[in-house]
Amino acid sequence: MQLLNPKNYSRVFCDEETQGLVLKTIDFFETKGLARIKADDQAMVWYEDFLAFIKEEKVFAHFLTPAAYSSSGGRWDMWRISEFNEVLAFYGLCYWYAWQVTILGLGPIWMGENEEVKRRAAKLLDGGGVFAFGLSERTHGADLYSTEMTLEPQPGGGYLARGSKYYIGNGNCAALVSTFGKIAGSGEYVFFVVDPRHEKYHCVKKIDTSGVRQAYVAEYRLDDYPVGEGDILSRGEHAWNSSLNTINVGKFELGCASIGIATHCFYEALNHAAARNLYGRQVTDFPHVRKLLVESYVRLIAMKLVAYRSADYLRVAGDDDRRYLLFNPIVKMKVTGQGEKVVALLHEIIAAKGFEQDTYFEMAIRDIGMLPKLEGTEHVNMALIIKFVRNYFFDPQPYEEVGQMSRPADDGYLFRQKTGKLASVRFPDYRLAYRGVDSPNVKVFAEQVALFRSLLITAPPSREQAANIDYMLAAGELFTLAVYAQLVLENARLYAVDGDIVEQIFTFLVKDFSAQALRMIIGQENSPAQEEIFRQMLRKPVADDEGWRRVWEVVYGHRDRYVMNE
Repeated sequence: MQLLNPKNYSRVFCDEETQGLVLKTIDFFETKGLARIKADDQAMVWYEDFLAFIKEEKVFAHFLTPAAYSSSGGRWDMWRISEFNEVLAFYGLCYWYAWQVTILGLGPIWMGENEEVKRRAAKLLDGGGVFAFGLSERTHGADLYSTEMTLEPQPGGGYLARGSKYYIGNGNCAALVSTFGKIAGSGEYVFFVVDPRHEKYHCVKKIDTSGVRQAYVAEYRLDDYPVGEGDILSRGEHAWNSSLNTINVGKFELGCASIGIATHCFYEALNHAAARNLYGRQVTDFPHVRKLLVESYVRLIAMKLVAYRSADYLRVAGDDDRRYLLFNPIVKMKVTGQGEKVVALLHEIIAAKGFEQDTYFEMAIRDIGMLPKLEGTEHVNMALIIKFVRNYFFDPQPYEEVGQMSRPADDGYLFRQKTGKLASVRFPDYRLAYRGVDSPNVKVFAEQVALFRSLLITAPPSREQAANIDYMLAAGELFTLAVYAQLVLENARLYAVDGDIVEQIFTFLVKDFSAQALRMIIGQENSPAQEEIFRQMLRKPVADDEGWRRVWEVVYGHRDRYVMNE
């Protein structure tokens, strides 16, 4: 598992067209250069040049058109979609945002029943169109139950749409906007498409944000916008499920974007420190700087291992294997949170330089914090994650081992996902991931997880604790770390990640687990039995100075490997 390096791009796809489009995208940004990207960011310039490039090369059409609707070999392939997320965010989250909200806008279309709109969407993609997802509202946010957008049935047939949507990316220029609402009178949920060029569609304003400055985050209003049956994508339970299933796909993309941002920051911080001399010493000779760089690097590698392993499970999903419903929110919550952590560590190194307007870092500081807050807060995703605890630890089911899912195929199940019945989602024994791993800190971490499992058996949350959302969310952090570690180990094996790097990853996982156990002790009311087990979880990682030094040599070896064109 290697860091993305656009100057020496090494990811090999199964088809030459995808490889060529990724390289053309890299060339677009490197030709534009950092100075121009930063100038556009500071001036909040709408990225016409990027959209022109997308149109000319048919990039979104290639990546986001399911095979059944593509006339040019397109497919919806989460393997390559994941990589493209990372590439776009590496250069700027605003560019990624145009792609992300297009994915969200297409979700209800590909999941819907309207074949004519699907063919229309494919044609619009082929013509360079982007899409938007009209779900949230100013008053209610993403509370679907309270949506005020309505379709008023008309005597002669059809409907008039009335209402507004808020915080809608691409709301100024989308080829189509998938809009969620209710049918007046019956209250039946409905998804329908609207065209921003219609006179009854009003783009009220651009919502300026501290991050993704170039993007257009819109408020739009529909004033008696005429909607025919040919504009309706889904109704009732299908419409409701389309909203949730679209978010299931969209939230995963956030983790890959966080990896792209943190990777660019890593190069910039390392290059700055390695070229700087203070008090007669190179900055990278200071022990604390080396420790910060090693921790940043191994946390970043772990983020990639988790996100791309989760993509494997997305690709094998079916009604009988919905493990992705646990792994996706972990990518959304934990990988994006780790992205914030990595950028914060790197900021300790680059220091005041990171605030200078000509750096990528200055932009990243603003953007990286957005990702944990999009597509549901960390708390919302944690509340979902803890629903899987029982089956994960106590009701294992055998599955065929999932390999690296790089095959070129259309991931059609994502558009017909089974919803609900989370209690039916099963997992193999989590301990299988630890087989054959002879690593001191992996063993320490496995012992910590075993203690957590033991707590759930011998001293589970009381009725009062289970009803206390703060308590359950805090305990859920320990469960999240257990799943995170499983995905790290599985993908480290598939990518043959060096054992020293795995050991250093688990050095910080042991520390993180201990820190969260300590928070349970000092921040929550526990029974004596619970407190005793939490205290047993407080473990120091095993020191491995020689291995740490070898990883440092790997980290320092990235010096000047990537510098963005000015």
